[in-house]
Amino acid sequence: MWAEHVLRLLLKPEDRESVSGDLLEEYRESVCPSRGRAGADLWYVGQVTGFLWRAAWPWGVLFSASFVGRTALDWFDPPADFRMRATVTTYTAVSLFVAAGFWAAWRARSLGAAALTAIGTSIIAAIVSISSALVMLAIWHDPQTFGAIDHSGGLGEVFTLPLFVIVPGTVCALVGGIVGRIAASVFRSHAVE
Repeated sequence: MWAEHVLRLLLKPEDRESVSGDLLEEYRESVCPSRGRAGADLWYVGQVTGFLWRAAWPWGVLFSASFVGRTALDWFDPPADFRMRATVTTYTAVSLFVAAGFWAAWRARSLGAAALTAIGTSIIAAIVSISSALVMLAIWHDPQTFGAIDHSGGLGEVFTLPLFVIVPGTVCALVGGIVGRIAASVFRSHAVE
């Protein structure tokens, strides 16, 4: 099952056999007989999604805070020139995804974990960022705010940019993942010696 492969990618090597085995045992002995195969499959995917959520939510929240903060600044304190804000938020986003990839690969010793964490981070960030922008728009929808929104890139940018982050975010996480994977191999092998 693909979900088991995803689960194993997210786990630390020392936890892969025991956690995966325990979930499969519960799936076969308890969940499948009580829910049927389709229900048990959904249960298992839900369990794996929980592991992905725990790996990605801190990064998704940090990215969302950065994006929503930038959006609020653009709307309520618009500068004449957006280059500095764009540069800062771009480097912040890149740094968060590189760090997420590094951490995931360090922990799981897997580039797959870096990519999955980036995808989870992107999905969480998109949901939180778009929802937050909608709340801000519901509260502040006066002509001055709409003028600032239009001047800063428009609502299209606010609602589509979080969705487009998934590909470049995953690439950045893979870069961090490569470094994290190498660092884990080097430092953990020295710790064993």
